[in-house]
Amino acid sequence: MTRFIRHPAEIPIEVKVHGQSAYATHNAVNLSIGGLAFRCDRELEPGDIAEIRIPFVSPPFAAEARVAWCTARQGIFEIGVEFQDQDDAFTARMVEQVCHIENYKQEILLTEGRRLSSEEAAAEWIDKFAARFPGSADAK
Repeated sequence: MTRFIRHPAEIPIEVKVHGQSAYATHNAVNLSIGGLAFRCDRELEPGDIAEIRIPFVSPPFAAEARVAWCTARQGIFEIGVEFQDQDDAFTARMVEQVCHIENYKQEILLTEGRRLSSEEAAAEWIDKFAARFPGSADAK
């Protein structure tokens, strides 16, 4: 899990470690081809299995992941998890693109005052950024 790319920090994820009864909301800090990292107020052990959900996308994303590493930083733990299924890793990449497109849509509204539909934002974002999106066959 060394090839992380920046994931929109304001995108919440829900995490439930096996054995817990409820999900806790955290913000993803980055996403790689095979997993993601997030900040947590408690330590998780490498090898722990967790369910990761991103509920705001449609359909909601949910995947099982294994804790790969946990690093303490200024009283907060940064947790790296690896998706357990290759299809989940691919789906997470699609979710990440949706997150970037939604951020683009908001950025255009704030900077240019244009209100884009999700489809318009997707078309513009794909035209401008998809070829450089990490993991893309055309990325340089």
